[in-house]
Amino acid sequence: MGKLGDMMNKAKEMAKGHPDQADKGVSGAERMVDERTGNKYDAQTDKAADAVRRSYQDGGTTPER
Repeated sequence: MGKLGDMMNKAKEMAKGHPDQADKGVSGAERMVDERTGNKYDAQTDKAADAVRRSYQDGGTTPER
């Protein structure tokens, strides 16, 4: 696996170990994008944030809605 894949795996493992902090980071990033785009992509940022949270909360095993 390449360097990017290795970094992604490390980030997921860290998020699994600290889900509260990871949630704060995801929420902050989502809020920043929404503010900078005037909420133009709110539905997309909501979906992306949910996908990220699923990836570290339960290993990504939750089926999509």
